[in-house]
Order: sequence, then C-alpha cells, then structure tokens
Amino acid sequence: MLSNRLSGKIALVTGIGSGIGKGCALMFARHGAKVMGCDIHAGTAEETLALARREELAITSLHPCDLTEPRDVGRLIEATVERYAGIDILLNAAAFGAFAWIEDMDYTTQWKATLAGELDVVFLACKAAWPHLIRRGGGSIINFASANAYVALAGSPALAHCAGKGGVLAMTRQLALEGAPHGIRANTISPGLIVTGATEPVLKIPGFEANVMNKLMLKRLGQPEDVAWCATYLASDESSWVTGADFSIDGGATAM
Repeated sequence: MLSNRLSGKIALVTGIGSGIGKGCALMFARHGAKVMGCDIHAGTAEETLALARREELAITSLHPCDLTEPRDVGRLIEATVERYAGIDILLNAAAFGAFAWIEDMDYTTQWKATLAGELDVVFLACKAAWPHLIRRGGGSIINFASANAYVALAGSPALAHCAGKGGVLAMTRQLALEGAPHGIRANTISPGLIVTGATEPVLKIPGFEANVMNKLMLKRLGQPEDVAWCATYLASDESSWVTGADFSIDGGATAM
C-alpha cells in the first residue's frame, strides 16, 4: 500500500477492466480505499482482480455490468452497499465512444450509442448512488470530460465524443451545485490522449499520433496513472474545498 490517504473510504469505480478505470481502481486501493468495481467485459475485469490479489489490494467487482441499463446500475449500487455499507467515492470511468466523420456517422449505432455510452452511464450511476452519498454525509463524484470538450484535433473524427464529453463537463457543474447542500462534491478530469485499449485503434489512424504530439507541451502520450494521481487527490479529504472544477491532465494540450 502506498499510503493511507483514502483509508476508511469506499470507492465505486466503473470500467475497471482497462485504461483509466483500471488505473484508478488500483491507485485507490493502493492508498487504502476499499474498491467495488464493474465492467461490461468479464474477462478484463477478472484480469484486474487477479492483479489486485497479487498486490493484496481490496478490490471486488460486479461483471458483466452494462451501465446503460438502469437495472444493472441498480444491481451495482446494491452490491456495493451490501458489501461495504455505503459509498464515499463514485468514479465514472466506464465509457463507449464511436469515432466517425459526420458524413459517415450512423445515427443509432454510433451517435446515439456514444451519447448513451458517455452521458447516460454517468447520469444513471450518479442518480443511483446519490441517496447513499447523502447518507454518508457527502462524498466525492469524479467524472471524465476530455480535452475534446475544449478543443478540436486535426485528423480526429470525434464529433460524437466531443458532444458526449462536453455534456459530462456541463452536467458535473450542475451536480456540484445540487450536491453542495449534502456535502457531495463533483469534479471532472479532462484527460488528453491516454494510451489505453480504447485509444489504440485511434492511434493507428495515419498521422493521428503526430497531430497529438504537436499539441503537447510535454512530449509524451499520457498513461492511466497520470490520471489516477489526480483522481486520488479528488477522492481524498485533501480536496474538501474543491467542487465544480475541471482538471486538465493533458500534457499542456489545451493550454496552447
């Protein structure tokens, strides 16, 4: 264990099978939190649990879990509260996004699916967890917007993704307003290009990685751990006066 920064806290982390969700779940547990995770892919979730067992970390998971289905979200919240008696931290990392230029984008399987996979999953989890956060006297909600909520990137067919992440950014500000009387803080992290299983296909688009690197002040691609360190701060009591904020973890991409 790295520290006791999150000791005594119960964290619900979605999308623990890969990428940012995996990185945050492991980081939270390394800092003393008890973590309930979930993923739509049972195989990758099991791989994360195996890694946690090797490190003797307190992570459990409900999988497969489809966060676009209210019934599955309800099962996840119930399982968390049944096992740990509450929720202190909700980190919504799970997401799905389809990338296509507007002339090629299908309304149902790409546009609507992306908005469901980036907006609905956050709304449903926040709504279901809300009364349990109130019962604990408050807590921390951490959502993920994106550098794409602020800037366009040449060569990136990210129309639906930009819309979804822009929505998360705005929604989280409202959650901060509505949560404040209950002691619930809500913040976003806006990552730049993070190397994950989901971004690997995009990185293979000819010229795409070069366009990304041209935007970066720090000339390397991001890793899940870069985001997880910021999430750990937002999950901890160190950020007790931080809400309605957005943190750009993007190597300087949106600053120039």
